[in-house]
Amino acid sequence: MTTTKKTVRAAAVQIAPDFDSADGTLAKVLQAIADAAAQGAELVVFPETFVPYYPYFSFVHPPFQAGAEHLLLYERAPTVPGPVTDAVASAAREHGVVVVLGVNERDHGSLYNTQIVFDANGELLLKRRKITPTYHERMIWGQGDASGLKVVDTAVGRVGALACWEHYNPLARYALMAQHEQIHCAQFPGSMVGQIFADQMEVTIRHHALESACFVVNATGWLTDSQIAAITPDPAVQKALRGGCCTTIVSPEGVLLAEPLRSGEGIVIADLDMALITKRKRMMDSVGHYARPELLSLRIDDRAVSPTNL
Repeated sequence: MTTTKKTVRAAAVQIAPDFDSADGTLAKVLQAIADAAAQGAELVVFPETFVPYYPYFSFVHPPFQAGAEHLLLYERAPTVPGPVTDAVASAAREHGVVVVLGVNERDHGSLYNTQIVFDANGELLLKRRKITPTYHERMIWGQGDASGLKVVDTAVGRVGALACWEHYNPLARYALMAQHEQIHCAQFPGSMVGQIFADQMEVTIRHHALESACFVVNATGWLTDSQIAAITPDPAVQKALRGGCCTTIVSPEGVLLAEPLRSGEGIVIADLDMALITKRKRMMDSVGHYARPELLSLRIDDRAVSPTNL
């Protein structure tokens, strides 16, 4: 359904995880939901695989040194559904907010980069897995499929989500655009690569907003100095775990509705004027009057992948 709301207050959360406890990270999620709701937020978006934490170790450690950390991630990774999703669903319901959360999902012997969307009544509307883990991530997560490449109706409108470099896959983005996405939730790890990562991130989320004529709510993670030191004591390697943060909100006209948060913890808030969607689409609707489906079209195999056909 297309939302009838004239405005939606959105929140993008940039906080550090708890490396010492999966429950600690969950507690920070629940507190941030309450804090954002207290500021009137109706939609709250968290960073990529925030629960229990993004596997930063895999970016700076060679695979043969990452075994113990990888196994610990298995131990702390939630199942979906499970106790972690139950707790977040309860918070969404209590505060009446839509929540988009990134988790390391454990499914038996595999981990996945998973995005989950909870409606304001606590219902788990969507579980989708990143279709192709990027670079070092391929040692950590399995591949997702297109069964989760969906836009869902929520209390704030039609919501879609992609993780990190999935935004460089134009066909994945177009799949969501063709489903008339109104609010796109983007998630990145943050605290990686340096300022160039943040600059590239801003370009791609602003471009998606313009091309799809939707709002983009982007949340990136953050690491403290002590957390970076815990991952690696090497000052030269630590440089790879700084920068790369750009938590912000973009309008369908590509305008930043909030100053990007580039360091530290915080919550970025903006009011989304939903009339701007039609204003932009009147000029350029890339899945409507500006499309040429008789010339160019997208085929999607949205069947769930399974090792058996039982």
